[in-house]
Parts: sequence; structure tokens; C-alpha cells
Amino acid sequence: MSELVHNVDKKLVLASGRAHPELAEEVARCLGTELLPMSAYDFANGEIYVRSGESVRGKEVFIIQAHPAPLNNWLMEQLIMVDSMKRASARRITVVAPFYPYSRQDKKGRGREPISARLVADLYKTAGADRIMSVDLHTAQIQGFFDGPVDHLFAIPLLAEHIRKIVGDDDVTVVSPDTGRVRVAEQWAERLGGAPLAFVHKSRDLTVPNQAVSKTVVGQVKGRTCVLIDDMIDTGGTIAGAVRVLKDAGAKDVIIAATHAVFSDPAAERLANCGAREVVVTDTLPIPPEKRFPTLTVLPIAPLLARAIKEVFEDGSVTSLFDGHA
Repeated sequence: MSELVHNVDKKLVLASGRAHPELAEEVARCLGTELLPMSAYDFANGEIYVRSGESVRGKEVFIIQAHPAPLNNWLMEQLIMVDSMKRASARRITVVAPFYPYSRQDKKGRGREPISARLVADLYKTAGADRIMSVDLHTAQIQGFFDGPVDHLFAIPLLAEHIRKIVGDDDVTVVSPDTGRVRVAEQWAERLGGAPLAFVHKSRDLTVPNQAVSKTVVGQVKGRTCVLIDDMIDTGGTIAGAVRVLKDAGAKDVIIAATHAVFSDPAAERLANCGAREVVVTDTLPIPPEKRFPTLTVLPIAPLLARAIKEVFEDGSVTSLFDGHA
């Protein structure tokens, strides 16, 4: 295993869970290193076993794990990996979780609800993590849940650059799927040359998961190319409904842009048939062949992760990757 060496006392080690090895391999390639050899398997009752194939004593360890379904399995595997590295005397351990687990459960919407995103941060800390790195957190407040540094990376520059190539000289409106993501839509609008904003009004029953009804659009979309943005697409119901609302309001075209392609069934079918010109996502989560469709574009997130890991390892500035903003 080759290693990045910052000085005689500091060496970088990159380890990967089993959820999305292709992503970790690409990050390693971007860094010019190799992944730490790992032994990992499941016992018959579901218990997970992991062990590194080489010593990590005194080294800077970055543990990459994606969190697709079944999310709980991969979260537990990453926690066990952190514990194993801590007990093997790693100098510092950074959890790299491009899609932060349980990020939607970041507050109490009703009485007696958990704040599961905070629980996950506590679990990482208890396991032995010194730092967390993630991409496009569902809400910025999650950064405060972890007692240590949190590197919040942004995929907007990557996604927006691709969108600019698609839309060309079209009249563009940035559309938030709900009022809660208007601040993110403003960042998108800035990236797209000061494009106007709109948002889709929707209603949601808090007692029913993965169901929201898109009703009306607020803003000027008639005759314009609408860039419909979100941080994640799970079952695709909200986004597909928003596309229909925009089309009914006279939008010329709709392009969907999201960071995390959760794509729980029947998301792929909904997105393929919703009428969007293109669906642009990143590969923070693995997307199997059966969930890909002709209008889907998947952008690589590995270069961004690699640059951030290099900055952290060299005690540089992660903020500098975004020129001080997303």
C-alpha cells in the first residue's frame, strides 16, 4: 500500500467500507495512493467483522463509507471500522460519509421524536472519530451535532458547471422543491449568473414517510428552463410532482439537479417518466444499472473528496476549495 507522506511523522491511510468500493478506489486514484487492505465479512447472524491488513499505528486514517440501503448495515460497518482503527493506535481518524446517515432526522417535528442525526454524530465520536467529512448536509445545523471538526463539502459548483453547459443561453429559473431549500436555491442562482428564483408549494403529512403533494409554483417559470434543485432524491415523488407543476405552469424545460441519488423504488421509474429533460446527480451513493435511465447523468464526486482529504491531511483550508462559499 503506497502512502501520502506529509513529513517524517505523518502518513495518510485511506480505508473503505464495502458499500461503494468504486468511489473509494477513485478517491485513492485521485490522491495517487492505494486503499488499505481490509478484511470484512458478515457472520451468519448479521454481525460484521473488520480488520485492517496493515498497521495504522500513528497514521492519519480516512474511512470512506457510502450509506445506501440497507443504511443501518453500512453505518454499523463504518462504526466498527473506526473502533478497529482507534484500537490499532491510529493518530487521527476522519469519517468520510458523503451522504450523512439519518440526515433528515435533524430536529423534532413532533413530540417524542428522536433527533437521529445527532445520535449518529455521537456514535461516530464514541467509536473514536476525530473528524467528519460529508457532502451537502440536509441542513447546516448537523455540523453542530459533532464535538469536533466537520468538513461540509458542497457539490453545487460541480453540478452548476454541468448545468451551465446544458442550458446555454436559455432563460433560466432556479426552482426549490419547497420553501425549506430557498437558501440553497439562492446559492444556485448566484452560480447561474443571477437567475431568478421560484419555489413549489407542497403539503406533507408528517405521519406518512416519503409522501408529499406538490400543489402550486410561486415565481415566474412560463417559457423558461427550470433548474429544479434538491439535496437528495429518495422515492422521487416530490421531485416528479414538482416537474408536473412546473410543466403545467408553462415551463419550457425542467432539469433536475440533486447531490444524493438515494433512488428508493420506484424513483427510477418516476424520474424516467416525469417529463424532465435531464436528471443530474453525483455518485455519493452507488447507482446500480437497473436504476439508471437514458436521461440520467451521474457526475463524479471523488475529485472533490480527494481534494478535501488532501487539505485536511496537509492542515490546509477546506473552505478554500469553494472560494469561501458554495
